[in-house]
Amino acid sequence: MNLQTSLLLGAALLSSSVWAQTPTPTPNPEFDSCLNALRAPARAAGVRDDTFAQHTQNLAPDMSVIDKLNFQPEFRTAIWDYLAGLVDEERVAEGRAMLTRHAETLARVSEKYGVDPATVVAVWGVESNFGQTFGKSPLVQSLGTLSCFGRRQAYFRTEFYATLRILQAGHIAPERLVGSWAGAFGHTQFMPSTFERLAVDFDGDGKADLMDSTSDALASTANFLAKAGWQSGQPWGFEVKMPEGFSTTGEGRRTKRGMGEWAARGLQRVDGSPLPASGSAGLMTPAGAQGPAFLVLRNFDAIYSYNAAESYGLAIAHLSDRLRGGGPFATPWPTDDPGLSRAERREVQTLLIARGHDIGAVDGMLGDKSRVAIRAEQTRLGQEDSGRAGQKLLKALRGG
Repeated sequence: MNLQTSLLLGAALLSSSVWAQTPTPTPNPEFDSCLNALRAPARAAGVRDDTFAQHTQNLAPDMSVIDKLNFQPEFRTAIWDYLAGLVDEERVAEGRAMLTRHAETLARVSEKYGVDPATVVAVWGVESNFGQTFGKSPLVQSLGTLSCFGRRQAYFRTEFYATLRILQAGHIAPERLVGSWAGAFGHTQFMPSTFERLAVDFDGDGKADLMDSTSDALASTANFLAKAGWQSGQPWGFEVKMPEGFSTTGEGRRTKRGMGEWAARGLQRVDGSPLPASGSAGLMTPAGAQGPAFLVLRNFDAIYSYNAAESYGLAIAHLSDRLRGGGPFATPWPTDDPGLSRAERREVQTLLIARGHDIGAVDGMLGDKSRVAIRAEQTRLGQEDSGRAGQKLLKALRGG
């Protein structure tokens, strides 16, 4: 799962769902030729010929996945917009309810794997909105397409073969094996090869089921993090404040320094308390030296390995803190136009409809139609027609 980057988030990030409607796929001779060429390597990867034929016969490509592959929201979206949609009050409240509802299971998961309940539930919340957003793309179709077109074909072929092996073994019925456009599926959006390596049967029914068993999904997530080097009882990191003029040149998540060195250079926790006496951490400043700064420890690296993007890791880390009762970051993001929560995005859509714009359903997903309407309203209001919805636009729309 360490190569997933935007692959998981394309399904989980509601604010960046630019392709809300998938076009109907059409036959493609080039695709058929590619699939035929994949028969032999699939066989070498443990896929029987009858399995390959059964699931690829009359398969048509879905070329919309190529556009999605080239759009990576966690790298293109401002960090304050990205986090505003993933860690909002709505998700915090839902996450706390899930902590209570699944307390017994989470306690057993924590005891077995050493990963605390809040972190496991935070992954669940970011990945599928607690099982509400699985994705609807048939994995064989999307991964077959990505195996033949676009970037990283070798990687997607590995996942394509793993998908066929999952079907061959009967773990999941073909009609149930759907997920994100990039192949991630289930409550906590495992890629097929990750499923084969790390999915566990925690409810004791004889199969690992990430689609219909919350227990299996939560335990599998904890197993992933444990295998990634999670250190039980340790934090992921914490927000810090830097002294005036502090240079962040050369610093980053991977550049680990001892806490004593950071303290000697004047770093403190945001509440003014001293740093821990031991351990090492890297300094992460996702919006530059003027925004929030964080010392991140080994557990952040474990979260990062779930989906290799620092913004993604920070979303899960921050949500886990909020689920434990923590508050928002103390240092504001360096912008005069902060991002919108999902509830605020739905309000923007409602206000756009009231002004006569046809944007489809009010769902908090600011896709193409919403962006066109936003640009039109920004022009009318004398704002830059960026298509981005922030607090300035919301305030202006509220005022008429």
